[in-house]
Amino acid sequence: MIRKLLLSGLVLSASFASFAQSLENMQWFNEPEQWKIKDNTLTMAVTPQTDYWRISHYGFTVDDAPFLYSLRGGEFEVKVKISGDYKTRFDQSGLMLRTDNENYIKAGIEFVDGKYNLSTVVTHHTSDWSIIPLEKPVKFIWIKAVRRLDAVEIFYSFDDKEYTMMRNAWLQDNHPVMVGIMAASPDGNGFNAKFEDFSIKHLPDLRRLKWLEQNN
Repeated sequence: MIRKLLLSGLVLSASFASFAQSLENMQWFNEPEQWKIKDNTLTMAVTPQTDYWRISHYGFTVDDAPFLYSLRGGEFEVKVKISGDYKTRFDQSGLMLRTDNENYIKAGIEFVDGKYNLSTVVTHHTSDWSIIPLEKPVKFIWIKAVRRLDAVEIFYSFDDKEYTMMRNAWLQDNHPVMVGIMAASPDGNGFNAKFEDFSIKHLPDLRRLKWLEQNN
């Protein structure tokens, strides 16, 4: 009976665990020269000639774009509303989950050949890139990532209600993750990016929940 109550409590607490992560308490990796946080909104002038990419296709490695992050363990859901005045090829903004310089996932909007694209880069020693072209520019979009066990599911939404999955990618489980918001301007002179309503929701560990179910 106690174990049943414990399991019920875990599920109930998870349903109320969503909260806005305080951006002021997060850390910078490659801090940009100009940025501001107000009302849980980050605005920044994205550093020119910066990106995250490793080796494949282009033959170079870069790891120098602005990234505001919090260190998280376990399983979680993270989301943010993003917008920007993208100008130059490969201008981008979105979420990033990162264990180290050879293993990370970044997902959001990327401006390519004058068009907006939903973009995901998955890096495990070498980087790959997948895109979903949008028919027209959007003023903003929500990007959400759900880390469960050794997988991360990436979703997008135009209204923060209906979400569509854009990628499922491997990421080592049982390992701390730097999770937060990033922007890059590989070819350009930078642009202004905006991130609103950033939040992280803790998710109870699936293996532990399964054990509790089998041992009640």
